[in-house]
Amino acid sequence: MGRKVTLATCSLNQWALDFEGNLTRILKSIEIAKQKGAKYRLGPELEICGYGCADHFYESDTLLHCFQVLKSLLESPLTQDIICDVGMPVMHHNVRYNCRVIFLNKKILLIRPKMLLANYGNNREFRWFSPWSRPRHVEEYFLPRMIQDVTGQTTVPFGDGVLSTKDTCLGSEICAELWNPRSPHVDMGLDGIEIFTNSSASYHELRKADHRVNLVKSATTKSGGIYLFANQKGCDGDRLYYDGCAMIAINGDIVARGAQFSLKDVEVVSATLDLEDVRSYRGERLSKHALNMFLTAQEYEHKPYQRIKTDFSLSDCDDRCLPTHQPVEWIFHTPEEEISLGPACWLWDYLRRSGQAGFLLPLSGGVDSSSTACIVYSMCVQICRAVKDGNSQVLEDVQRVVSDSSYRPEDPRELCGRLFTTCYMASENSSVDTRNRAKDLAAQIGSNHLNINIDMAVKGMLGIFSMVTGKWPQFRANGGSARENLALQNVQARIRMILAYLFAQLCLWAQGKPGGLLVLGSANVDESLTGYFTKYDCSSADINPIGGVSKMDLKCFLQYCVKRFQLTALISILDAPPTAELEPLTDGKIVQTDEADMGMTYSELSVIGRLRKISKCGPYSMFCKLIHSWKETFSPSQVATKVKHFFRMYSINRHKMTTVTPSYHAENYSPDDNRFDLRPFLYNTQWAWQFRCIDNEVSRSTEQCDFIRLELTSSVYV
Repeated sequence: MGRKVTLATCSLNQWALDFEGNLTRILKSIEIAKQKGAKYRLGPELEICGYGCADHFYESDTLLHCFQVLKSLLESPLTQDIICDVGMPVMHHNVRYNCRVIFLNKKILLIRPKMLLANYGNNREFRWFSPWSRPRHVEEYFLPRMIQDVTGQTTVPFGDGVLSTKDTCLGSEICAELWNPRSPHVDMGLDGIEIFTNSSASYHELRKADHRVNLVKSATTKSGGIYLFANQKGCDGDRLYYDGCAMIAINGDIVARGAQFSLKDVEVVSATLDLEDVRSYRGERLSKHALNMFLTAQEYEHKPYQRIKTDFSLSDCDDRCLPTHQPVEWIFHTPEEEISLGPACWLWDYLRRSGQAGFLLPLSGGVDSSSTACIVYSMCVQICRAVKDGNSQVLEDVQRVVSDSSYRPEDPRELCGRLFTTCYMASENSSVDTRNRAKDLAAQIGSNHLNINIDMAVKGMLGIFSMVTGKWPQFRANGGSARENLALQNVQARIRMILAYLFAQLCLWAQGKPGGLLVLGSANVDESLTGYFTKYDCSSADINPIGGVSKMDLKCFLQYCVKRFQLTALISILDAPPTAELEPLTDGKIVQTDEADMGMTYSELSVIGRLRKISKCGPYSMFCKLIHSWKETFSPSQVATKVKHFFRMYSINRHKMTTVTPSYHAENYSPDDNRFDLRPFLYNTQWAWQFRCIDNEVSRSTEQCDFIRLELTSSVYV
């Protein structure tokens, strides 16, 4: 019997409830795995129906269609002579589980339910599934009749078992089980399982990839073994982008890896590995004495995994000349590269699956809208590169989007002109500088650029108000009140939103072209935190690729774009102070700035945002942390003022997050109200009790400082 095994894992761009497309991509991955010589193929979590089905998991149709797809897989000639490991929901004893279904040659070997569910961040698995709570227990599952007709089996094993082939033993983990302090691979390794598999639906966040890779490496560093990691990729139908990174590791080393960001719908990663390397590694590290000590301390768990035996080998007898894969270095993307690639891939998936013909963006000439424009340009760069590399699916999709079956994109700027319309919406409060910045950037990326003046619409709207009330509101600079000033800013912003949708719907019609455009938003995560935007303004769009990215990261991203794409127009945009340009100019110059309006800098907001969400800080605990981290810059009373100001702004404007445009999730302190950051939207904005606790701390700190100052003064005279 041989000892070298060839294994395959994959990243698939699955789409929730797209059973036809999902089946096609699963079969394609199996075909590629067999071409690579693999005897085992692992797929992503819930790949048959798609991970993002949400409340559709409650529907019996979803379960039915999953079994229909499973039937097609079992019957397909492509699935013969390879162990296939696919993901789907299964109902057992009227309880719904997130499962792996492992089959070989029209026989189901094992259904393994998920034991540790993800219920944090964007994950709400407890809403739809129950965890399998019986470790190392396996029982019978009665198959649906349609599956019985194919397999000839009435029941199959269901539970926390492992698969035993003639030459080795495999055990499954599912996504979050790898991230848990009691990961199953630990006990499986101590019970002799040599190959661990993990099917995931792990979504992208900035600076997250290294955590995932380190967990996979750690899983086999401690006790040896082979680890396969499969992941979904692409936009599954909501705010998340699943970023691939399929990988294979052995004894703490990554030996094969897939791309983190890619337009490939199917990516298969394979490796040939020597089981004797695992056994030698364990022979040195897992002495019998150490193993016995562990088992004595965990006697209540001292029960071997039930091994489901199968008459199949992952290795061949004659494999002496078969080379094995060697460790590879994983070079991680910088955050700027992640912003350039992740949201761009998400936009492309959304565009090609929405049936629309392109994007429209109100381009103001500021950092935020310019960042969105650069992400669209990056999307065009990736499309051209994919077509050049022979990706027939991308070519087919882009031809359908532009309604030209003979079109072949080669130049990103030319493609951008077909897919992307930008418009500068000027008012009497707009400056020549921002108009020119928007125009210059549009020219460099190649977008179809429009100049629109909104003054006529603004005056028409105010004229209606004046006709009804007999009043004409004035800006503060012209003697108006704060209420008038805010209302006049909001009416400009909301008219821009209305015009954006009008042009998105009819712009191509006016040119005699088919289809409509998706409106892109460009509010960043920090502005969402404080509600520094007008409800139902240009932040109200179809989708927003930068809504989960901080202002500081966006500035770094634009600096990256200057070098990566030679977009020199961004230099003047970066140098200009951020401004909404909704108040009158003074001598043709801008006097209104974002940071002055917000009462804090974007850098400070980023710190506060992380404390609020990641560190779970309310007003008092946030103040207690900031008086130390900001002690070189602000006094305790100044810190208290900033914390109070933030929470007042945040609570007053939280209602805006209930209608905010669906945004690409990129940052783990996002205030997205949809699923990630669940909070009330009607607050007592006085925060009386909390702010009183802060005031007490400020008084105490002041008294301590006065006491220390008095002591120092006394010591001088002594």
